[in-house]
Formats: sequence, C-alpha cells, structure tokens
Amino acid sequence: MKELTDRALNLAQTQGASYADIRIVHRQRQDIAVKNGAVQELSLDSTLGFGVRVVADGAWGFASSHLLTPEEVDRITALAVNIAKASAMAKIQDVNLGPAEAHQGIYHTPVEIDPFTVPLNEKVSLLLEADKEMRSVKGVKVAEANMTFIRERKTFASTQGSHIEQEIVESGLGIVARAVAKGEMQQRSYPNSFGRHQGTAGYEFVKKWDVVSNARRMGEEAVELLSAPQCPSGITTIILDGPQLALQVHESCGHPIELDRVFGTEAAYAGTSFLTPDKYGSLRYGSEIVNITADAVTPTGLGTFGYDDEGVPAQKTDIIRKGLFVGYLTSRETASQLRRIHPDAPERSNGSMRADGWNRIPIIRMTNVSLQPGQWTLDDLIADTDEGIYMITNKSWSIDDKRLNFQFGTEMAYEIKNGKLGKIYKNATYTGITPQFWGGCDAICNAGCWHVWGTANCGKGQPGQVAHTGHGAAPARFRNVQVGVMK
Repeated sequence: MKELTDRALNLAQTQGASYADIRIVHRQRQDIAVKNGAVQELSLDSTLGFGVRVVADGAWGFASSHLLTPEEVDRITALAVNIAKASAMAKIQDVNLGPAEAHQGIYHTPVEIDPFTVPLNEKVSLLLEADKEMRSVKGVKVAEANMTFIRERKTFASTQGSHIEQEIVESGLGIVARAVAKGEMQQRSYPNSFGRHQGTAGYEFVKKWDVVSNARRMGEEAVELLSAPQCPSGITTIILDGPQLALQVHESCGHPIELDRVFGTEAAYAGTSFLTPDKYGSLRYGSEIVNITADAVTPTGLGTFGYDDEGVPAQKTDIIRKGLFVGYLTSRETASQLRRIHPDAPERSNGSMRADGWNRIPIIRMTNVSLQPGQWTLDDLIADTDEGIYMITNKSWSIDDKRLNFQFGTEMAYEIKNGKLGKIYKNATYTGITPQFWGGCDAICNAGCWHVWGTANCGKGQPGQVAHTGHGAAPARFRNVQVGVMK
C-alpha cells in the first residue's frame, strides 16, 4: 500500500498540487434478516478502491477508482489535479487548511469476538428464535429481526507526512414486532428503532443486548398499544428515554453544529443551521445542566475511530458547556475559516471529516455527540415528577432546514401521575424550538443510565453519503413541552 500511496502523492506534487492525500478503503459487510419465521436476506459484500484528494491553484479536486493498480493510481491522481485546476477558475478564495497535520499511526477497534468468524447458522438461529418469541404473542402480525456486521480497513497518506492504518469493526442488531387490528398498526422495537442498534465492537455487542429475552415483551407491548388511549394534547412535563433522547441530540444538536452546514455548503441537500458564527460562544442554548460533547473516543460509539479521513487524530470537544454554545464540528478548512471570524476559536480541526467509502470525498460528520449524564436515577426522576409523560423509543421525526423547529413521535408513552407511571399512551408526539426546549431541561439521569446509542442511517451530501454516528444519552426531563400535536 505504501508504494501506491507514495506514487500518488509524488505525482500530485509534480503536476502542481500544493497538497494531496489518498485513502485506500477495503470494506466488508454482512447483512442477515428474518421475517415471520423465514430468512429474508443473507448477503456478504466487499468493496475495494481508493480516492485521491488534492489542492491545486487554491482549489479542490477529487477522483476515485476501484482498480488498485499503479497505472490507475497515476490516471486518477492526474485527473484529480486537473479537476482542481478547472475548479480554480471559479473559486471565491483559496483553500486554507490551517496548520499542517503529520501523523503516523495504527488503530484497531477493540474486539473480543470477531463477528465474521461466528458461524452463520448461529446468527440465523438467534434471529429466528427472537422472531418466534415475538410471534408467540397473539395479535402480532409481523416480526422482524436483523444483524449487520462491517469491517473497514483504511490506509491514509498525505503530502504533509501522514501515514495511517485503521481497522474499524461494527456490529449491530435489532428486532421489531408489529401488531395489527381494525385497520391500525402499532410497533415496538428493541434495542433501538429504525432497523437496529449498532456500535464499534465485535459479536460481544450482539450478545450484550439479549434480543431473545426481550422479544416477547416487544410483542406484548405492540398488542397493548392497539387498545391504548391516544396521547393527550397540551403543555406538560416530559421525560425522554435514552434512545429517543439520542435522536433528539442527533437532530437538534448534532446537525446544526456541522460547520460546513453553518457556512452554507450543505444547504442544497438538508438545509443550513441556526447556529451562525455570531452565536459562537454567546448563545444560551440550554439550561445550566446541559453539557454536550462531541468525541471520537467513547468505547463502542459509532463515531469512534483513531483518525478522521483527513488524518486528524480522534479527540473530544465541548459543544455546549453549562448551557452555553461553545463549539462546532470542524474540518481543517472550516476551522481555519472560523478562526478568521473568531480569533479565539481553535485553529486546528477537531477531527470530524469522514467519507462513506473510497468513492466519496470526506465531509463533516458527527462523531459521538452526547449529552453528559446528571445525578438522577430514573426511578427517582419519575417519583419527582407530579404530572407528565414518559416517552419511549423513536417512531418519527421532522425538523426544519435550520434545525430549529422540530416534532418527534415515539412508539410508546406512559402517563406520569403523582410520581408514578400510569396508563400507556399510543401515538405520543411532542414539538418545540431547539433553544427553548433545551432551556427547559431540569434533570438528567446518571452515568448508570447513560449509554451511547448508534445511528447507522444519517444521510448528508451530494452525491449522498450515509454516516454512522453515536449519541450518548440518559433519560432526561423537560418542562413546559407541547405534546399530542397529532390529535
């Protein structure tokens, strides 16, 4: 690999590039899915290719290929330089990458059990057993269970002296039970909604979540929801469970702090951000107890790695500190741009650039954007709440193109009355404006309730890229929230 990376970097410089990097990526992915007692999917895919990124005449160029040969490396590198020189004809300003980043390193995801060595029949049998448990509940019409395993080996090298080898391993699983009656469908998912929960770990991650022991409960709750009353409408107190709060953080905290979105280069696909540079260091984002960090070092987090795809080391960054907005997710280029606006801003990237494979250019993506734990136990938090609603597991989400006005729905909810959980509600929803909502956060559960949840379906960019992000969260309480907006 070093022979090929050196070849690309040397050629880029001789053809006029002031900077160049190359990523060689080999990705393996296994997907297994069952539905109603039958195997629906068994796939094992592998891709191998490389991408060359250059700066020439002050502009970016990028090209990629699946042919890993010396001749193709030469062709793609020359193409990337030519694209950069053509782009320079329309540039507004020269690319400024800030201080040099030169790193030599090797990183491997800590893995106890290599998921690709676990026999296929063992994996399928576990999913079929969970599927059977869900369908054993009368009223469950559809039961689904799935697993996904990914191994990505990456080599990164740059003209500034970096050479990095990484192996990232992910494991994920999920089940969902759907009950149907009188034209209505209700569902319950475990451990997370929308497919699965996923993390950077081996097969031990699958064993930890014990889907078989939780499968029947999912079926029973889905059936119970069919006859449950509708979530009431009004202004009340809500407590969000960990998986729902993780998505709340993802949508209303993670996306608006992406600095490319702030500077407008993401506007065409998924909007910009209300966290404009004038708010940096001054906006009251939430209450005093709200502390949010972005880090790529949390064990098992889907945003955990050794180096990002610009070769910047993984690190931890404060985003919200005691309710005050203090940080963005940055690239080398956007960090330099922010520094020109705010001289007190960090001059180096916080390592948030990632690409969805070898044929995509890196863009700013969430790492593990997490709400830090507080002091409460969940039981004590419920007991301290006179009246409200406890909302569990995401079902739907909607947020405007500045990540300001949002609406979420959950699969299930409980009435809270006089400090105790009461009846179940179905079709629970809530809405809010981001700073006001987080300003109403007055209690967060402790580290014993905290977990980093995986979001494996975050879309961004043109051409589209899917990122895998993590969000640490424990149940938290929010005051004066509008609920029941579907009624």
